[in-house]
Amino acid sequence: MAKLRYHLKRIFPEGDIMEIKIWEVPKSEDFPEGVKYSLAYIKEGRRVLGYDNERGKSHHKHYFDREEKIEFDDWENLVRKFLEDVKELRRDMYES
Repeated sequence: MAKLRYHLKRIFPEGDIMEIKIWEVPKSEDFPEGVKYSLAYIKEGRRVLGYDNERGKSHHKHYFDREEKIEFDDWENLVRKFLEDVKELRRDMYES
């Protein structure tokens, strides 16, 4: 049974949405660390940045239309890295 361990949702003044969900799940082939997660940054209804470990895909990152593997050591560090990426993305989008 999945247990929600962490949830954060923020709506920025421009209307962009950032949402982080981390669940504790039974360890399995798909989730060997016992963690499932979905971290997303949405702009104008479109996910422009996302981290997840979807069944059969392991740990990966979506950046616009690209997908790449990421390292996972624990969910706290994953959240920190995601927040750094969001900060950099927002700086590139809104301060350029």
